[in-house]
Amino acid sequence: MTFLRRLPRPRTLRARLIAGLVVLLAISCAAVGVAAVVELNGFLTRRLDQQLQQAGPAFPQSLEHGTYKPSDYDGDEHGDTRRQAAETFGARLLGGQVTSAAVVPASDIQDPGITLTATDRAALAGLPVDGAGHTVRLSNLRDYRLMAWRGRDGDVLITGLPTEPVRAAVQRLELVAVVVFGLALTVAGVAGALWVRWSLRPLSRVAATATRVSELPLASGEVVLPPRAPDADPGGEVGRVAAAFNRMLGHVEDALTKRHASEERLRRFAADASHELRTPVASVRGHAELALLHPGPVPPEVTRALERITAESARMGEMVDDLLLLARLDAGRPLERHPVDLTHLVLDAVTDARATGPDHGWTLDLPEDPVTVPGDAHRLQQVLANLLANARLHTPVGTKVTVTLEAGTDSVLLSVHDDGPGVPEEVRPTVFERFTRADHRRPTGTSGSGAGLGLSIVAAVTEAHGGSVGLESRPGTTTFRVTLPT
Repeated sequence: MTFLRRLPRPRTLRARLIAGLVVLLAISCAAVGVAAVVELNGFLTRRLDQQLQQAGPAFPQSLEHGTYKPSDYDGDEHGDTRRQAAETFGARLLGGQVTSAAVVPASDIQDPGITLTATDRAALAGLPVDGAGHTVRLSNLRDYRLMAWRGRDGDVLITGLPTEPVRAAVQRLELVAVVVFGLALTVAGVAGALWVRWSLRPLSRVAATATRVSELPLASGEVVLPPRAPDADPGGEVGRVAAAFNRMLGHVEDALTKRHASEERLRRFAADASHELRTPVASVRGHAELALLHPGPVPPEVTRALERITAESARMGEMVDDLLLLARLDAGRPLERHPVDLTHLVLDAVTDARATGPDHGWTLDLPEDPVTVPGDAHRLQQVLANLLANARLHTPVGTKVTVTLEAGTDSVLLSVHDDGPGVPEEVRPTVFERFTRADHRRPTGTSGSGAGLGLSIVAAVTEAHGGSVGLESRPGTTTFRVTLPT
């Protein structure tokens, strides 16, 4: 069983069907071959026993008095040996001892005398006297089919014929069976492979269609599914699979179309709402700032309210700008493509972050030569600002933040690392999704509530530049990595 488990198993359905067909055919051929060999061996052995019955004890009777000569006995009471087949064996036993034994020669000039070993004599002495054939191997002869009779003088007369013709016929049949069945298996294997391949062509088309569907970007955007799998006989299993698969593709296509239409409506709504909100938000902020400039006396509580209105209006304006940016990126609007000195952007961003968060430790690790990438300088600056603001707002005072820039052969790696408490495990899978927040990890006393759009803008802008963004975080270390093509 261990050996069978180690044998390589076919992986495809086609290979399994062909292997099963060949194995079943091989078992059938083996069963037919074994049955034919066994039946032929039994048939020839029975024919040999019939020959022994017909020959009777004539030859061993002629040996009773030891007077046998090839030219003697022509039908007297001792039997006519000249009527016996060549290589017929004869032996006479008296009192359990072999008194004489001989073999009919192939020609008259041969001496029929033989030499029997002690083992041969014991085998002859133990031969049942039942008139039935028994196969015995004689040391100086070949295998013989022997039959024993009781003589008139209380002796035992044994006649035998060689089994070599039987064995030769059986071996020839075995050879013919191996050759014929081997050719049959080869032809059946090739023909079966062609037949199975032809029969499974519709299933192969279904698999090819499924493979093309699996390679499509189904996560977002408009998706055009490939042509349906060709129709097959609906009465067969393959035809039913193809029909069910085509129906499933139809349902998937309808669902994707509806989803895309819904996403388009949401994008238009977000873009329109953001665009429409910009004017009233700016108006509210302007009126609040104008009220603060009033020269007359204003109660402190009114001044505080106007300051809060101004601050919240500014925050709302930033949120509206972020939503409008995401809507434009979702709509696939191209960004500017100009050479951008990323080293200069990093220096400016860290300088601004140091001014905003002086209670953090800010460190730079930049290459000696300037690093330039094609892209939109304003949007890349926004990526840097959001990453640094995220590190500042979500880590306690005294946290060390390191910004590293590495230039490769065909890409640039920008990483922002901090030794803060880390991103909560339950938040990590959705940290780049919109409106994802982890307020419970914020240190007390930090300002700004955040809308959960900063990291989603980082991801969207990076992907719009053909790059990628990743996160590695555990307690005591967090690293955001942005890869941009050069």
